[in-house]
Amino acid sequence: MNDSGGKTVTSPGETHAHVAVYPGSFDPIHLGHVAIVERATKLFPKVIVAVLENSSKGGLFTPDERLEMMNELWADDPAIEVRSFNGLLVNFLRDVGSRIVIRGIRAVSDFEYEFMMALMNRRLYSDAETVFLTPKEEYTYLSSRVIKEVVALGGDVTGLVPEPVRLRLEERYRKATHPPTR
Repeated sequence: MNDSGGKTVTSPGETHAHVAVYPGSFDPIHLGHVAIVERATKLFPKVIVAVLENSSKGGLFTPDERLEMMNELWADDPAIEVRSFNGLLVNFLRDVGSRIVIRGIRAVSDFEYEFMMALMNRRLYSDAETVFLTPKEEYTYLSSRVIKEVVALGGDVTGLVPEPVRLRLEERYRKATHPPTR
């Protein structure tokens, strides 16, 4: 491992317990996600927020737009790196030299799915470990799906998403509900 411009560089296959990966679609990112990232940086000196490029999901924002929004949030924090990935998470873990997966658990209903995924990841990559973090109480009900539904119906998500994300959401839905006329 060496340091190159503030970024940790690892050789493929080299793993470091101090690098954690927080994967997700983050479409859009909300303050529950942000709180998980902030808490993860208290446990690990480096957190990679890994944006899944899931073409089958057909997101509201493209992976590049999501990367841009998150890079704006954490541009000044050397402990947080934002990257995209596709395919198996365990392959991404190996590529970035990590074995730690961060997952947020809002309620018991999240646990069954997340537990299954943690076991499958460990089956595919025996060194993989999943660390479950709970969000701040005020964000336990948040999900990207709920955020999108509220904005689509004209609701205000101030205080639920970072301000630049709120502005982009409103602009995106305004264009969808009021397309330009010719």
